[in-house]
Amino acid sequence: MKRTYNIYCDESTHLENDGMPYLMIAYVSSPYNQLKQHKKAISQMKEKHKFKGEIKWSNVSNAQYPFYNELIDYFFATDLWFRAVIVEKSKIDNTRPGFSYDEFYFKMYYQLLHHKLSMADNYNIYIDIKDTRSHKKIAKLKEILSYNASIRTLQAIHSYESSLMQLADLIMGAINYKLRNLNKVIAKNNLIDKIEQNFNGVLINSTPKHENKLNLFFIDLK
Repeated sequence: MKRTYNIYCDESTHLENDGMPYLMIAYVSSPYNQLKQHKKAISQMKEKHKFKGEIKWSNVSNAQYPFYNELIDYFFATDLWFRAVIVEKSKIDNTRPGFSYDEFYFKMYYQLLHHKLSMADNYNIYIDIKDTRSHKKIAKLKEILSYNASIRTLQAIHSYESSLMQLADLIMGAINYKLRNLNKVIAKNNLIDKIEQNFNGVLINSTPKHENKLNLFFIDLK
């Protein structure tokens, strides 16, 4: 019997000319039958810590650290998975003939998803709405991914609709922060330490392809 997984994707510093050194695309995935459990658990955490608003790396503060600390513990204690692809923008050759940043960005989304998909399972994939062209890009992505995976749904949603998409933003933000050596907010530094301790690794290197819990793919464009 096929299993079904939901995948919630988000991006960070992904615009071509935003002045940021890394393009990052990531997702958090969950077995479909665990979604209600995760939603309830995160809702209870929010209530316990009187947390309001969206879960976002940019919102991590010393006052909110207890909530984010418990959320990271929950991620590592459950069957949630995280995967990210990271590209150093300075190595993107945008001078080559026919280069299109939109097409490159699309290819990175393909790299994010297709390595972990198979025909043995079903997938519902949700991508954060970024612009008015999202639906056209999503239709093309679904077409290509369907050649080697059973995609039930691939659609754009707003991040406020999914706490798991917000969790992807949080972990991805921690990686980006570590890569840029910002080291300014104590709560953020502590959260990165907690992630690396649970992960038993560092957030600035690729992981083996078979790593599922926290899979990082730093793409070398040489």
